[in-house]
Amino acid sequence: MAQARVTSAEVAARAGVSQSAVSRVFTPGASASKATQEKVRKAAAELGYRPNVLARAMVSGKSRIIGLIVAYLENHFYPEALEKLSNALQARGYHVLVFMAGNTASNIDHVFDEILDYQVDGIIAASVSVSSDLAQRCRDASVPIVFFNRTQEGHAFSAVTSDNHAGGRRVAEFLIAGGHERIAYIAGWEGASTQRDREAGFRAALSAAGQDLYAREVGNFVLEQARSAARRMFDRADRPDAVFVANDHMAFAVMDVLRAELGLRVPQDVSVVGYDDVPPAAWAAYDLTTVRQRANLMVEHTVDLLLGQIETPDAPVRAVAIEAPLILRGSARIPEGWRSSSEAIAQKGWTT
Repeated sequence: MAQARVTSAEVAARAGVSQSAVSRVFTPGASASKATQEKVRKAAAELGYRPNVLARAMVSGKSRIIGLIVAYLENHFYPEALEKLSNALQARGYHVLVFMAGNTASNIDHVFDEILDYQVDGIIAASVSVSSDLAQRCRDASVPIVFFNRTQEGHAFSAVTSDNHAGGRRVAEFLIAGGHERIAYIAGWEGASTQRDREAGFRAALSAAGQDLYAREVGNFVLEQARSAARRMFDRADRPDAVFVANDHMAFAVMDVLRAELGLRVPQDVSVVGYDDVPPAAWAAYDLTTVRQRANLMVEHTVDLLLGQIETPDAPVRAVAIEAPLILRGSARIPEGWRSSSEAIAQKGWTT
């Protein structure tokens, strides 16, 4: 015979408190004295009581569930960022449902249909775009959205990114200062705001210094496509002497091709710079100079924005761009005298 579910009334009777006190103890953010909490939790443990989250959601109209949509997990940046987002939301009393979606409209439409069925209180969209129709459906359902590591056309939703334009600009300034004259770029997926902003900043700094982009290929943030882009770009006599790759995930593939297939030395023959500063960038095998996305700050702003909009539906839309320092390692030539000049490095927004 299945055991009957223990009720909050039974816990209240065992603890000698009111039923509403039991409810407060098990409601995230509600107020209950330490003594009441201890009595209620002791009684609940003795009786084997578990609060019915679904029933509470039906009464309150709040599921305390956040839908987290991500396009892909191959890039090391996303598993780490999603773990931080999940931990931060759980610390604020929310649970996370992760949904995978590609960058095609049909995939994203299907995921949004599913995610809204779960009556989520809010959505974090990590590196996906939302059509105007989907945006309107979320507004009609009073479900706020915050974009993470991506901005949305028209700025109708809050978004948190690193300062991609400034990060791209810093890379170009660094490579120019290192004496490079044939500077190339391997782009990510061209539908991504992160890709567009990084390239725009990079090209703007090259132009300001009187240089043109020497060569360009597209890797679409995909390893094998980045390898193919590197082969096309460097398997020739007039190859670039430096390349900025739109993220670290692709930069690792590029470095592998340069060294293992083409026999080029990094950075003696070619300087390589990435973007993200994922953990493998610091490994001795890559020692990658890269722009750091400050995941902790990005997560903090994302959670604050989303929960603020849940609690205050008419809160203003905000776009947050977090400073992204250039991390100097061994994959790119460091300008003469700069390695020992911490003041010059700090002024440029770089760090070792």
